[in-house]
Amino acid sequence: MIGKHPFVKWAIKVIESKIRDGVIPKPDPKELPPEMFQEKAGVFVTLHKKNGELRGCIGTFLPTTEDIAHEIAQNALEAALRDPRFEPVKAEELDDIVVSVDVLSSPEPVNSLKELDPKKYGIIVESGWRRGLLLPDLEGVDTVEEQLRIAKLKAGISENEKVKIYRFTVRRYH
Repeated sequence: MIGKHPFVKWAIKVIESKIRDGVIPKPDPKELPPEMFQEKAGVFVTLHKKNGELRGCIGTFLPTTEDIAHEIAQNALEAALRDPRFEPVKAEELDDIVVSVDVLSSPEPVNSLKELDPKKYGIIVESGWRRGLLLPDLEGVDTVEEQLRIAKLKAGISENEKVKIYRFTVRRYH
């Protein structure tokens, strides 16, 4: 697996350890950067094949664990083993997967589409219990309209249905 930033290296360690050895490592403050234990945030872990093809992506838009280290570990395992769109990652695939980690800001309500920019902001659309999220700066998503269309589709919300919209930024690590 490929990645340079400490957040990404941690996600890789968790995935590889689980797949190769059946063990989930515990976050160690002696080995990981202190900020991983000082901050709580939603986190997405994305896996791509070397050719750029998506291989898994799971995350949380609000924190569900005690810190970023635990959030990354949880979502790395989910992306590798339980993304419903894909079969679980196998050991023989590990060397051909590129990992990225996105740490999300808190979502804020949007009052006008003019407040959106698909390169800068991710979005969450919500209608009742249905919710769809799309990360920012995705290849092929260049307009607000396209970003909204995809997020609604992910949530099972019809094109013309009224939605609440939230935006967030990410710190993306490779």
